[in-house]
Amino acid sequence: MTQEDIQQQEGHNQVDVKALLFNYIRHWHWFAISIALCLFLAFLYLRYATPEYNVTSTVLIKDDKKGGGSLDPAAAFQDLDIFKSNQNINNEIEVLKGKTLMYRVLKELNLETTFYTEGNIKTSEIYGQSLPIKITLSSLDSIALGERIKIQIKDKNNYTLTDEDGSQDYAFGKQVKKSYATFTLTASGEIKVGKTIWIQFNDLMKMANFYNQEIAIAPVNKDASVLTISLVDAVPEKAEDIINKLVEVYNSEAIEDKNQIAQNTVRFIDERLSFLVSELEDVEKDVEEYKRENQITDVGSEAQVYMEEASEYGRQLADYQTQISVLESMENYMQNTSGDELVPSSMGIQDPTLVGLTSKYNELQLERQKLLRTVQPANPLVQSLDQQLANLRTNIQENLGNIKRSLTITRNNLQAKTGGFQSRISQIPSAERNLLEIQREQGIKQALYGYLLQKREESAISLASAVSNTRVIDPALTNDVPVSPKKLLIALFSLIVGFGLPIATLYIKDLLDDKVGNIRDIEKVTDVPVLGELVHHDEAEALVVKKGSRTAISELFRLIRTNLQFAAPGKQAKVLMVTSSMSGEGKTFFSINIGASLALSGKKVVMLEFDIRKPKLMKDIGLSAAKGKGFTSFLVNDDMVLADIVQPTNMVDNLWVIPSGPIPPNPAELLLSPKIEKLFSELRQHFDVIIVDTSPIGQVADAFSLAPFADVTAYMVRYNYTFKQQLHIVNDIRQNKKMPNLMVVMNDAKKENSYGYGYGYGYGYGYGYGEDLQKSSWKDKIKRYLSR
Repeated sequence: MTQEDIQQQEGHNQVDVKALLFNYIRHWHWFAISIALCLFLAFLYLRYATPEYNVTSTVLIKDDKKGGGSLDPAAAFQDLDIFKSNQNINNEIEVLKGKTLMYRVLKELNLETTFYTEGNIKTSEIYGQSLPIKITLSSLDSIALGERIKIQIKDKNNYTLTDEDGSQDYAFGKQVKKSYATFTLTASGEIKVGKTIWIQFNDLMKMANFYNQEIAIAPVNKDASVLTISLVDAVPEKAEDIINKLVEVYNSEAIEDKNQIAQNTVRFIDERLSFLVSELEDVEKDVEEYKRENQITDVGSEAQVYMEEASEYGRQLADYQTQISVLESMENYMQNTSGDELVPSSMGIQDPTLVGLTSKYNELQLERQKLLRTVQPANPLVQSLDQQLANLRTNIQENLGNIKRSLTITRNNLQAKTGGFQSRISQIPSAERNLLEIQREQGIKQALYGYLLQKREESAISLASAVSNTRVIDPALTNDVPVSPKKLLIALFSLIVGFGLPIATLYIKDLLDDKVGNIRDIEKVTDVPVLGELVHHDEAEALVVKKGSRTAISELFRLIRTNLQFAAPGKQAKVLMVTSSMSGEGKTFFSINIGASLALSGKKVVMLEFDIRKPKLMKDIGLSAAKGKGFTSFLVNDDMVLADIVQPTNMVDNLWVIPSGPIPPNPAELLLSPKIEKLFSELRQHFDVIIVDTSPIGQVADAFSLAPFADVTAYMVRYNYTFKQQLHIVNDIRQNKKMPNLMVVMNDAKKENSYGYGYGYGYGYGYGYGEDLQKSSWKDKIKRYLSR
């Protein structure tokens, strides 16, 4: 392939944007209809689509790390161990999005049922103040979940219920017992007689899953502990109630979690206090009886110094004994309670290890209880917490034992020192010494009783002052502008679709169309020049080129006649062979009229009916050949001469015709006869132009046998009839030079076959005035083709 061929092929592959634009403009009415239809559909959608609104709320999570804890009303009691807690905002977000929490929200809002009202076009949900009736469920079977029942209001006191069992009338306020549910309907608003309401029974767990996916919870920024809770819903009042109730239920559960430690501590202290009160009463009675029996009222002055020292040791001994008693109580509690209970606070034991272990144990216990609300005990997370709790419980018990042993050793040492003082005050009456022992025991009980009373008050304060973890900054508020549907976006989308549908339709139509639709289709396959173009002809008469005729198609034939002058440079184009890919592409019609056009110009023209398999030239011009007269007879009969088979057409002066004659059994072999050359030689002597109407080369090879005798070949291509694949035949003929001076004639052009500008239909309406320009254009094109 030459460089020029490559450049031309690249030019064929380029998209002619202007031509495409004109092609779309020509179908402007499609665009107008499509845009109008899409805008109308968009209007209908916006008219009847259910708008959805965005409902948002902002809450403050009291996170000490980010400053939220300073707003807690219980900040004054933060020095008490039972008030200390740590919150993580990310954990609280997960708690807020818990399915169990949402299930509780929907349950408290009584959303087991949803109400719908019928409109002229659509069915809409009604909620809250707009509900004309309310339902009270006594029982609901799982088979009813997702099902609907129809309520039609008959009057202010009665209604008709329609379900799978049929229709039945009931009175408002009367209980309805069905196999799937037991409920009572009451009138709660303005009753409209004849109004139809649908009631749907909901699966709250499925609804909880749905709202957990729809609700959005996120911090306002990374440095703040303020959360934004938003929900998009078609019923704003319902969305507001869900968000507000979610925050309320979250706060309630947080308060319940906080109160668990305090309640367990109060319960433990109350049990110990009841036991200590009994012991203290017994000790006080012993003191009273001992003093009465021994008549003791005061200690002698001589033992005052020793008694003061003994009293100091006794105080220390009482203190250690108190701590040992507390440790024994905690050991008993740890041994007698299950692993699911919270551990009481250390209650004054100044051991940082014990305080840390109990705090960590209670935090993990609360975390385990919170986790069990959403998962099963067999969950790996729960099992991991159980293992940690078991380890911590063992560590706490070991730590209690170690502290107790240390205190016991110290107490024993103090007792030993106290025994030394006892020997030093041996002069004191034994009665006084016994009284001191009784009083010491009394003091221990009193100290322990007072300590437990103090801790009980602290726990009671925590119960009374328990507050939520959050503070609502803004309650749930609805944005007045719906987030869906977006009118501008839908209008823009409808315009885009309105433009895109015709473009896509035209593109797909062109893509799927396997017929030649315009000259561009030919140029994509081959660079064979176009001899001319013929517009669509509706008349039944085959001859359209007549003397004095000025129709569009006759002018186009005259234009082709002019272009033929440049078809065979360097010699006179006397023999014009007309062929095509298949029957019906207009070979005979073109042959008749180009012959008439040439005859009207003063040339002596003869037409040869060489389509010997399906001859129709004689029929189209209204003539019948004499029996046995035709070129087939001429080829097989040596006695016949040219004058025997040539006859005038009687349509146009100087226009002659040679019929095909009888159809032979071997047409292909007959066309190889040596007399064919003799026939064309004699015709060249007697006629100026010879037009050969041959068989279609896409079906038989007859035209190739006649190609050596032709000067110019006109290949007929009919719009919307010739297959694009058949154009490769034209390209093959041109590349392999199977026919001389091959040119294409486009036939049956209609308005839709024009390709934008400069081609196609311009021939049909540009005759006469633009003939010189057209001739110049085609002359240059033919010369450029032949110069190769």
